Amino acid sequence: MPKIFIINGHQAFPFAPGALNASFVRRASEILESQGHELRVTRTAEEYDVDTEVANHMWADVIFMQFPVNWMGVPWSFKRYMDAVYTAGMDGRLSNGDGRSSAHPKANYGMGGTLTDTRYMLSVTLNAPAEAFNDPGEPFFGGADVDTLLYPMHLNMKFFGAQALPTFSAHDVMKAPEAEKDLERFASHLVAHIPAMQEAGAMS
Repeated sequence: MPKIFIINGHQAFPFAPGALNASFVRRASEILESQGHELRVTRTAEEYDVDTEVANHMWADVIFMQFPVNWMGVPWSFKRYMDAVYTAGMDGRLSNGDGRSSAHPKANYGMGGTLTDTRYMLSVTLNAPAEAFNDPGEPFFGGADVDTLLYPMHLNMKFFGAQALPTFSAHDVMKAPEAEKDLERFASHLVAHIPAMQEAGAMS
C-alpha cells in the first residue's frame, strides 16, 4: 500500500489552540491506517531533525499537509520548517538545483525536482466562508478559488516534482464552525482520492 507522510502545520495561538487541525490529522491517520497504509507524522511546531524530514519526503508516496491559512499563507512554524527542510533537500535529495543548466541558464527554472513519483494533498482550515471564493461579486478574492490562494504551496511542491491531489478546505471555522460536517466531508474526500493509488507509487 502507498506510504503516507502527514505534516501537521498548525501553530497554536490563544484564539486557535489547534484542536480542529489535530482532529483532521487524527481522522486521516485512522482512515489511512485502517486501509493498510504505512504512516509517518510530523508536527512542524515541535522539534524535528531536518535530515529525517527530508528522508520522510523521499519515503512517501503521498505527502499530506494539514494547516490553517494564517494571513493568506501557512503559519510561521510551518514556514520555518519549509525554509529548513526544503533548503537542505536542494542538495539533490528533493531537487537537483533549480532546474537550470549551464547550457540553458535562463530556461526550465523550477523543474529540477526529484519527487516525480510523489503525490501531495493540501487540507486547510480557513476563517473565510466558502462563499467568499469562486464569486466575482465578492470583492476580496474577486472570484478566485482556494487553490489560487494556495498557489505558493502548489509551486513549492511543483519545484520538487510532486503532483497535486485535490485540495480539501474547511471554511468559517472561527465564526460559524461545522466541525462534524467538515470531518465527514474530509473522510469522504480522503477515501475518494488517496485510495485511487492502487499500487504503491502508481496512480490509476
